[in-house]
Amino acid sequence: MHGWIILDKPHGLGSTQAVSAVKRALRTQRELLGGTEKWKVGHGGTLDPLATGVLPIAIGEATKLAGRMLDSDKIYDFTIRFGEQTDTLDLEGKVIAQSDHLPTLAEVEAILPSFTGAIEQAPPAYSAILIDGHRAYDLARKGEVVEMKLRSVTIHGLEIAGQEQGAGQRLASVTLTAHVSKGTYIRSLARDISLALGTVGHVTMLRRIKAGPFRLETAISLDKLDEAARGGDIGGLMLPLTAGLDDIPALAVSPDQALALRQGKVLSGSDIATGLHLAFDGIIPVALVEAQDGDIRVVRGFNLMPKEEDR
Repeated sequence: MHGWIILDKPHGLGSTQAVSAVKRALRTQRELLGGTEKWKVGHGGTLDPLATGVLPIAIGEATKLAGRMLDSDKIYDFTIRFGEQTDTLDLEGKVIAQSDHLPTLAEVEAILPSFTGAIEQAPPAYSAILIDGHRAYDLARKGEVVEMKLRSVTIHGLEIAGQEQGAGQRLASVTLTAHVSKGTYIRSLARDISLALGTVGHVTMLRRIKAGPFRLETAISLDKLDEAARGGDIGGLMLPLTAGLDDIPALAVSPDQALALRQGKVLSGSDIATGLHLAFDGIIPVALVEAQDGDIRVVRGFNLMPKEEDR
């Protein structure tokens, strides 16, 4: 029970609530099977309640890798409805600005390259960013003016996935697919694209289709998770801990070397390539390590002990 459950998060459920749902499922299975062990659970990248799609849930030792998921690229499908801007920049907020202008498909196509690559954006006022120790959304809900500082993000790709026609050749809405770096706010991207088109807009649909190495094709519903818990087979839905590190080369180590790494010691005299590696004792992951100048240092160790048949 050390690995990943990839949820297809439903609309209206927060990321913390999704973690709680997984904890309840694990508790249901534990009570069914008569076990006593409890598992750490954490998520690998917040999704707004409005959003649906890929939410990696780390269990056990995989929680030590949740931070890598937060730093990973993401891919989203999202729909911008033109003509109204809301205070939350999505359909759950109140309208604060309106425009009669609707863009054409050609205008949208022409503007997207200017939002590709390294850009700066101001996060939404309704976000979890801390300002003087307070969440921005708490300040915004109190009616306070929240000044959000610009941040640099990277839009690796941005393309049109669909559109809804308005009057004439104008678009009532457009659906885009965005491949973005960590820290990118899709609601802000939708706001800024709308303004660049001479209008206003807000997000009406947001679906994450990829987070780091995890894709929507491997995601499961909460109903399927609950069904597996009642059958005592959550493990059958889980991806291994190493699934979150599929871009990291493997490094075989001896039992003695594995013991040293588990104790946080540095292995010297190595000739492996500089960079991150995943050290294995047999088939058991020992640690995420970094090799540099002949030394191997632990970046993140895993508390997993092999049996003889695993070596």
